Amino acid sequence: MKVARALLIVWDKTGIVEFARGLADLGVELLSTGGTAAALRGAEVPVIDLVDVTRSPEILGGRVKTLHPAIHGGLLALRGDQAHMAELARHGIRPIDLVAVTLYPFEAAVAGGADLAAALEQIDVGGVTLLRAAAKNFGDVVVLSRPSQYGDVLDMLRRTGTVDRETRLGLAREAFARTSGYDAAIARYLDQHDAAGVFPPHLVLAFEKAQDLRYGENPHQRGAFYREPGVGGPSVATARQVAGKPLSYNNIADLDVALELAREFEEPVAVIVKHGIPCGVGTGSTLREAYLRAREGDPVSAFGGIVALNRPVDRATGEALAETFLEAVIAPGFDEDALAALRRWKSLRLMEVAAPGAARPFPVNPLDLRRVQGGLLVQERDAVDLAEDNLKVVTSRAPTAQEWIDLRFAWTVCRFVRSNAIVFARDRQVVGVGAGQMNRVESVRLAARQAGERARGAAMASEAFFPFPDGLEVAIQAGVTAVIHPGGSVRDAEVTAAAEAAGIAMVFTGIRHFRH
Repeated sequence: MKVARALLIVWDKTGIVEFARGLADLGVELLSTGGTAAALRGAEVPVIDLVDVTRSPEILGGRVKTLHPAIHGGLLALRGDQAHMAELARHGIRPIDLVAVTLYPFEAAVAGGADLAAALEQIDVGGVTLLRAAAKNFGDVVVLSRPSQYGDVLDMLRRTGTVDRETRLGLAREAFARTSGYDAAIARYLDQHDAAGVFPPHLVLAFEKAQDLRYGENPHQRGAFYREPGVGGPSVATARQVAGKPLSYNNIADLDVALELAREFEEPVAVIVKHGIPCGVGTGSTLREAYLRAREGDPVSAFGGIVALNRPVDRATGEALAETFLEAVIAPGFDEDALAALRRWKSLRLMEVAAPGAARPFPVNPLDLRRVQGGLLVQERDAVDLAEDNLKVVTSRAPTAQEWIDLRFAWTVCRFVRSNAIVFARDRQVVGVGAGQMNRVESVRLAARQAGERARGAAMASEAFFPFPDGLEVAIQAGVTAVIHPGGSVRDAEVTAAAEAAGIAMVFTGIRHFRH
């Protein structure tokens, strides 16, 4: 199909002047309005204002300007339908062969903290309608929904004078995906303003592809990474890669766990994750000290791990990180000396992310999603750490001041460990982890074996209650002196009695943190 007449109305004006000039040079008549028309006239590109086409003024402060039969009749008429074309002629309407529209930036507005009234003003009505009309009639109309499409279409028109059907179909598909995602973002935002909207009757999801991946969890599985539009704040999805090989599927999954745990701490902290489980966590007066303490927790597992840090990486920390082979490091920045040290590992992926304390006016999606065959499990994010009012010392010996510090530290880390989860900690350093076991006793044995002598005087956290005293007894034998767990077992009295007999302190939290 040839393009004789084009309608250009874009919020994002990237590349629009060059595209319009290219169309004009090909003899295409250009229609536009508002800021787009002003930009084209300012660049001396000939353009006809929509008012001259519709013979109807813009009204309601610009809310209504393209919703008119002279526009949508020109878009929706089937060129091969004689009745359609006769009707256009009867009403003095000419076909429109190409539409380029970029929508009002609703997602950016809510990500930037717009209130409800301001967000509503950023909902595009006419633009969405234009995209849908043009996409529906892709057999006769070219529809462009993002600036990156302009170049290829212009090149095709220059080379062949037409845009082929396969290209038009692909562009229509992208236009519908854009309007679908746009509506999903609006529905998701409005759900937040509805007390009953946490679990809406229809869960509307829309993600945009951030990148293709070499493969999924395994080489025989294809994979890609999608980003949730409008969700701001520090995350793997908003991070910028500054060095290293492209991220893998498993890298992204591990980076997410590591970063989320690192954000739980205010003081300098380093988190090392392997296969989705924190294997080393340490705090310190400096970032370097925090990383070294995290690595010392399990130096064997740290090899090939993922590291998250909650401070910009300086030279000393960079040199310490470079001592061990790592898959990726994510932090709120890297100074030049740190980058020089870390780039010795040419494949090491370095990810720069907003500082953990950065404002997030549009919060992380409050829902966790898990795909199952034929459906989706949805729950609120597990965002609760400790409710201080719920803490209950159930032994005659209360924890010492240092034990309280380590109990809280171990509990925070335990939230991010796969169930059944056990964490041993001393001086705000993880010294042992037991994860993903089918019974809690085995998780305690694993944590105790990893900790070795460091278990003596350590605090232990369990993300769920002890169903029997046996797991606790293993910890006592290893040298643990304080324990924190939810409580709630029918055998709580037996478990507490075992702690009492050993002279250790035990605290109930009243909160469970399964992570399956």
